[in-house]
Amino acid sequence: MSQYNIEEEIEEIAGGEFERTPVPQSNLKSWKSFLGMYAGEHAAGTEFTIGPLFLTAGVSAFDLIIGLLLGNLLAVLSWRFLTAEIAVKHRLTLYYQLEKICGKNLVTGYNLANGVLFCFLAGAMITVSATAVGIPFDMEMPKLTDTMPNGPTWVIIVLVVGAVISLVASKGYDTVSKAANWMSPLIVLAFLACGVVALNQLGVKSFADFWNIWGNGSEPFPGQIKYTFWHVVIWSWFANAAMHIGMSDLSVFRFAKKASSGWTTAAGMYVGHYMAWIAAALLYAVYLKSPEAQTMLSNGEAPTVAPGPLADNAIGIFGIIAVVLAGWTTANPTIYRAGLAFQAIVPKLSTFWVTIIAGTVATIAGLFPAFAMKLLDFVALYGFILAPFGAIIVFEHFFHKQSGIMKNYAELEGIAFNRAVFWALAISFALFYFISLQFDVFLSFVTLPAWVLCGVLFLVFSKMWQKKVKTSI
Repeated sequence: MSQYNIEEEIEEIAGGEFERTPVPQSNLKSWKSFLGMYAGEHAAGTEFTIGPLFLTAGVSAFDLIIGLLLGNLLAVLSWRFLTAEIAVKHRLTLYYQLEKICGKNLVTGYNLANGVLFCFLAGAMITVSATAVGIPFDMEMPKLTDTMPNGPTWVIIVLVVGAVISLVASKGYDTVSKAANWMSPLIVLAFLACGVVALNQLGVKSFADFWNIWGNGSEPFPGQIKYTFWHVVIWSWFANAAMHIGMSDLSVFRFAKKASSGWTTAAGMYVGHYMAWIAAALLYAVYLKSPEAQTMLSNGEAPTVAPGPLADNAIGIFGIIAVVLAGWTTANPTIYRAGLAFQAIVPKLSTFWVTIIAGTVATIAGLFPAFAMKLLDFVALYGFILAPFGAIIVFEHFFHKQSGIMKNYAELEGIAFNRAVFWALAISFALFYFISLQFDVFLSFVTLPAWVLCGVLFLVFSKMWQKKVKTSI
């Protein structure tokens, strides 16, 4: 059997998502497909969690508004000129493209780590949706400090929500995209309404009123660090580091007709990561004035950040529905990505079943509120771990000719473990993780230098070792 027939057979078994073949011309999608998906994915239930966490970190109004403006712009540029640019050239998933460069054995570990981290992230989305679903059942909400499930009602609701989300994700990219396009306008409207209502509840009638309330920020809550302007910029840029500079969204933009579809990520960044974060922070500011929150603060505790009740307090049933849908539209593509990662390890297992497996792991993670309540720290960590792998693809794509190295070296030479990749990753990760721990540096601050160093070391080591191989031959 020819290699082409083998790949074709795997593709058929996999369910037609082109996991190990370039996406054909007939399956390419216009920018409209990506607009809804990114708006839905990033105007998400977790925004109800992240926005308040900025408030708990004592961010000033200027640092938040301007910092988010700049940080999100840098994220959009990363998607457009790195991720989308490479995706439309090769039209391969991240996992298959890495396999061509790194070798199957080396990339298996990455695929496993990537899939698990995405599952944990999706679990946080499921947690968020569950906080809204639980309101009619008078469910006790998780607190900011909670790590474990807090009752049988919580467990049942999370399991049901996770099952529904997983089934939708298992239907493939088309279904995920269509679901996002239908839901995202309602979610965006809900965030806008929440922001307006919250401003009214705070008594804000002018920009001066807003500045007087927020102004210079505050002292961080117990267990939180003080966020500055650069914390906000760097964190908002690298909140999705795994997706853009980490190249995970190669798996999404491989379906794009043109690289210019990368600009659609702005819908997610400026509607979700800008407007929604600020709106959610305002909701939390309202909650902090309640007797319940004041009692917790007086006891030295950080008040609850439960998205469902926050939205319900502002706009009622509309807010509950929006939180459920927002968690859904974010968890769907995240579980889809996780499924592709697992499928790269077991390519003959169908897309449906690997996605169900990913959804099951995500649902189990969703039972534990810690992933949602410590989302800022978790997102910083998973971006730091996964982003340098994208540097391997980026530096090879743009600089392989200048550096004189072979492209897709592992595939061409038939090797299963590219040591140039391994040592580039190991050195960059170890060095900057040590710096973060030793000098108490915010993890997102070292993500970019780790990414750059990994890419440069990959080129240097590849040049050195590929030359030796050629010489010996």
